[in-house]
Amino acid sequence: MNSVHLSGRVSGTPEARVLPSGDDLVTLRLVVPRPAGGPVDTIDLACWSSQARRSASRLSDGDHVHVSGALRRRFFRTPGGAASRYEVEVSKLTRQRVSG
Repeated sequence: MNSVHLSGRVSGTPEARVLPSGDDLVTLRLVVPRPAGGPVDTIDLACWSSQARRSASRLSDGDHVHVSGALRRRFFRTPGGAASRYEVEVSKLTRQRVSG
């Protein structure tokens, strides 16, 4: 089973773009704290569905969200050759209220 659930803080502004194929995509980064106040993990998110793109486009730097999706490995070319990176393909993204 490939199921990912994350809660964290949006880092930066979500980026909407149209790929050469004509597909729409919104990407963003999520900062997820580790237990006991240790370091954080920064996770790349890819929003392909219209619902996920719409939700992501409404977010701002610092918003707290919960994400459901699947882990994907993306392959691409760089000047140095082939490369890959992992990202979460978002199926659902929900803004969370932070008390305090």
